[in-house]
Amino acid sequence: MKKVFLTLTLAIICTTGYSAEIDKRPSANQKVHNVIFMIGDGMGLAHVAATTIFNNYEPLTIERADYVGLQKTYSANNRVTDSAASGTALATGVKTNNGVIGLDPEGNQVESILEKASRNGLSTGLIATYSITHATPAAFIGHVKDRDMQEDIAEYFLKTDINVFLGGGLKYFADRKDKRDLTQELEAKGYSMIYDVKDIPTADAQKLGGLFARDAMPKMRDGRGDYLPTATAKALEILGKNKKGFFIMIEGSMIDSGGHDNDIKLVVDEMEDFDKAVKVAFDFADNNPGTLVVVTADHETGGLTLPSGKPDFSLPDQGVKYKFSTGGHTGTFIPIYAYGTGAHNFSGVMENTDIPKIMARLLRVE
Repeated sequence: MKKVFLTLTLAIICTTGYSAEIDKRPSANQKVHNVIFMIGDGMGLAHVAATTIFNNYEPLTIERADYVGLQKTYSANNRVTDSAASGTALATGVKTNNGVIGLDPEGNQVESILEKASRNGLSTGLIATYSITHATPAAFIGHVKDRDMQEDIAEYFLKTDINVFLGGGLKYFADRKDKRDLTQELEAKGYSMIYDVKDIPTADAQKLGGLFARDAMPKMRDGRGDYLPTATAKALEILGKNKKGFFIMIEGSMIDSGGHDNDIKLVVDEMEDFDKAVKVAFDFADNNPGTLVVVTADHETGGLTLPSGKPDFSLPDQGVKYKFSTGGHTGTFIPIYAYGTGAHNFSGVMENTDIPKIMARLLRVE
């Protein structure tokens, strides 16, 4: 009888302790006020695994995710998407043709989640390590038939009430064929414009624009430094002041460059930098209940695989090789990592178009 009592007592204690841990996690019924959407351009599961291997299996911040899912990336006219079509799918919930930004296959404008959030009084932001007018960020703010129309995309920053945008691409704003200087027009509209990453931490504005390179920003190996996590922290500081909430998309743009170049060290450098920004976002979610962080990619680049150094598995550890099968994109499924309030909505296998639809529903901006 004593053994039975002891067993039941231990079971109750263990169960109570487990429940207490579960209760610390965000409630499934809690409302989402803020969404931080993070896109590692070109990031497949092998890119994540390679980064952990390079770091001797030290956990990445991304591994703190509460839920993990998978997304399908094909576009409306191709089994292998480009960043324009996948960016549009992730921004609007509509699949379109490769090369197209913010339009459906028939050429009709489709509203992005950023535009919906802004229309409903939420603060909004975009951050990239490439040009802010490049395909992925462009899909959240622009509507053009060709992703290369970056001067046209730049004009959309004057057509919205976006609160924060930080990245490269100065030439598309200030060195244009039509001779307009959009930076002056943005300042006239109330934006504080900065052009040196050193000015990010001290920037004090409710409407902040940062253009830090003529086109793409430098790679990590070329001295970009802690721009991405610093920019993420500053944007969240500004956007977090809106009691109605906010939406922001943050892109680690140059993971894709490493895949295209079949350069594993570039992939890992850019992945490590992206993961530092993920830490800023996850920590913000910890300190601000009602915040959802979704981390995914637009597609996989490079066809990266991680075969054993030798195929004879009876031998001692022979290490891992880093092999790329292409210099382009692939059609593989892409991981989704979700953290914070509402994260449980992002487990399982889904279309890329499901992601912004769920986020819009959770933010109540459909």
